[in-house]
Amino acid sequence: MAAAQDITRLREVNARLREVLEAQAVQLEVLKGQQQALSRRVEELERKTGKDSSNSGKPPSSDPVWDKKPAGKKNTNRSLRERGARPPGKQPGAGSSTLKLVDDPDETIWCPPRSCSGCGQDLSGEPVTAERRHQVTDIRPAPAPAVTEYRAQAKCCPGCGTTSAGELPGHVRARASYGPETHAQAASLIAHHVPVFRSAILLAQLAGIRVPTGWMAGVRGKAAALVASSGFMDHVAALLKTAGAVHVDETPARAAGGTRYVHLACTRYLTCLHTGDRSAEAIDAGGVLPGYTGIIVRDGYKGYEHLTDALHAWCAVHILRDLKALYDFEPDQQAWARDMAGLLTGARDAAAAARRDGAAVLPGDVLAALLARYSDLAAAGLTANVYRRSATAADARRLARRFRKYQDLILRFVTRPDLDIFSNNEAERAIRPTKVQMRSSGGCWRTLQPDRVSYRLPATAAPLP
Repeated sequence: MAAAQDITRLREVNARLREVLEAQAVQLEVLKGQQQALSRRVEELERKTGKDSSNSGKPPSSDPVWDKKPAGKKNTNRSLRERGARPPGKQPGAGSSTLKLVDDPDETIWCPPRSCSGCGQDLSGEPVTAERRHQVTDIRPAPAPAVTEYRAQAKCCPGCGTTSAGELPGHVRARASYGPETHAQAASLIAHHVPVFRSAILLAQLAGIRVPTGWMAGVRGKAAALVASSGFMDHVAALLKTAGAVHVDETPARAAGGTRYVHLACTRYLTCLHTGDRSAEAIDAGGVLPGYTGIIVRDGYKGYEHLTDALHAWCAVHILRDLKALYDFEPDQQAWARDMAGLLTGARDAAAAARRDGAAVLPGDVLAALLARYSDLAAAGLTANVYRRSATAADARRLARRFRKYQDLILRFVTRPDLDIFSNNEAERAIRPTKVQMRSSGGCWRTLQPDRVSYRLPATAAPLP
């Protein structure tokens, strides 16, 4: 009887222990899920805080000034440029820019010695035995503006008695107005993305003429209207359509309480900008890309994929940043990213060498070896991360699949070495002043119209080097 009771009691204890174990197992699963979620969150935050302009699309201005060197790393170079490729300063073969003496200076001032530096005797009457020329080139103060008065005279015909008035020049309208040169210089300042108020200050300091801020703002509209009516922008768009490669980009702009986008299409010497949203219709509104059959150099934004008449080239610098971000965070697990970056930079140098030699294609064996190595590294990146469950591994898989899916776009600079299309830096340099002007104007524009005018007008023809 006692034995039966013991067995019953043991069974009850066993049942309770099973319930405790089952509850603990459920709790462990919950804690395991929480731990994994927290690990992913920590990894995500660590990667986010480790991103800067060298390993992401963030602009250099967003890099914190107090964290230029990561902890534990001294002399860390955040740039993707290779160190030691060429020495700093003037490059071999570059032209000289030394300021030289002129033969007919505007003013000459003689500086003779007043007394002997040895005994102190007066030398004012002694002849000059030698001299050394020095010249200082400086800016003269802005002269006072020239005021020209036009008097429209009237005369009465002695034969019929009709009174006739003389005609004024076309630029003379109001009783008092600013002349064509003042308009031209004001438009030049506005076109270089200088804010309106500062443009008025610069015009007064450099040209000696003071104009109201409102007048300066109106010059932008006048200039844009003249450009539009002249057909100049249509001519720029037509020239861009004939280029072998066109660089494109877009950037958001705050205007009229909303967000608009400034769209850009450019080459080294021509730039065309317009505003709109981020849709395909807005991209086409510039009149350059629809029907274009050359090569469009761009980033990974899918808004350009509808432009099927052209070939596309993916900016390799953007990809190098992504590879750097992976390798910096997990150097042991993402060695393929380092190797792929080395392959791309090596291919860039090979393409540049072929371009210098006037070759339209790379040698067959070089191209074949490069393509094979590229495919092997893309496969290695996918294999190394396919079974890993982390945010970094997911990004690595996404990047490796991008290399496989968009091989033609990424390696366009290799298959067309005759064109300098490794990066989209040309477009980023051309569109950067828009952000500078917006930042110096308080971070936004009050109305959309100045935004439209400002970005239709400036840099439509980039200066020659």
